[in-house]
Formats: sequence, C-alpha cells, structure tokens
Amino acid sequence: MRLEADATELVLVRHGETDMNRELRFQGQVNVGLNAIGHEQAHRLAARLAREQAEAVYVSDLLRARQTAEPIAGKLALKPVAERGLREQAFGRVDGMRVEEIQREHPQAWERWLRFEEDFAMPEGESTRVFHARVMEAVQRVVAAHPRQTIVVVTHGGVLDMIYRTARSLGLNGPRQSEIPNAGLNRIRVSEGSFEILRWADTEHLADLPPQPVYDQRRLVR
Repeated sequence: MRLEADATELVLVRHGETDMNRELRFQGQVNVGLNAIGHEQAHRLAARLAREQAEAVYVSDLLRARQTAEPIAGKLALKPVAERGLREQAFGRVDGMRVEEIQREHPQAWERWLRFEEDFAMPEGESTRVFHARVMEAVQRVVAAHPRQTIVVVTHGGVLDMIYRTARSLGLNGPRQSEIPNAGLNRIRVSEGSFEILRWADTEHLADLPPQPVYDQRRLVR
C-alpha cells in the first residue's frame, strides 16, 4: 500500500509461543522453535494478514521468528528478508534460564537486573542501551528502504519494547510498560524519524486459544 508523504507503516509481529515462553525463561538468543500453540498462532496471523497490501516481510534470523514469518510471507507471496538486527536482546550466560536458576547461579546479576538500568548487562550479554541502538538502527534501515510502503516485521518482545519506548518517548530505565503478547499485531507509522503508534497488542485472532504465559517485569520491582 502506498502511503502519503514519506511515511512508512510497519506491521509489527511478535513471534508465536515457544515452550520457553510457557516456562517463563529468559529466552534471549537461544535458537528455539515454536511449540504447537505457536504454530497455530502463526497460521492465524497469516490468515489475518492475508489481504494486507505489504511490499516486504522482514524477520529476525532466529528460528521462532522465521517459523512465525513463513506462513505470513506465504499468504502475501513474498520472500522473508532476514535481518539480524531484529534479534532479541542477548542475555549472555543466562540465556535460556528460569528466574529461579538465575537467582541461584547469578544472584548479584539478578539483583542488578531488578533495577532495570539501561547500562546494565547480564554476564556476557547486551545492555538495554546497546540493544536499543541495535534495534533502532535495524528499524531505520527497513524504513529507509521502503518509503511510502507497508512492511511486515516479525520479531521479539524485547525488540517491540524498544520500539514502543521510542514511540512514547519513554526512557530505557525501568521495567516494560506495554503489553506485548506472542503473535500480537502492532502497527506504527514512521515519518521523518517520528514514530506514531496506530494499534498495539491486537490479539483478536487469538481469542479462543489458551491464555498466554505472562512475564510481567513490573511485578519484580520492589
């Protein structure tokens, strides 16, 4: 779809559910695939977006995102474009671990994590500041390549959090402030570097599926 002026519309999708999501693990950059519910979510997304007039589908190169993008791209008759910059935040040594495992094996790192400071990184991981810069560079590359077009972007919860914070002019300190469900639909318009949220956390297509696992960072803050 051609948009007015120099605006680009991004249809942002968080990948479908994985077993690690259901176990509330720090999934990070572990290259895990979708579970059965996640595959169903991906097919429902594809059906929901089948009539979208999109010119391209960009996707994180991690398996769970690629598996979510495949049926969507198929419905749109487009080939997914892998973009490494759209990967989830790297949590280093704690990638793939449950909260209780991190508390036991990395207690000092966990205490720092609870402060949600933008320059803190889990051991061998990315800080929020570095992560945000990486994500926004990737998004701007996509936008620059597709002026006045609609683009589907399949990515991760942390990536969407960085985009949401940018659109709402929120800082990088503090816990996540928005709902970001698996396989949810989000729409933003980008024009001259300004991000406008059109719709967020739309799960109408998932209404009769089992309740999603929810990792609420705000509940961790003391």
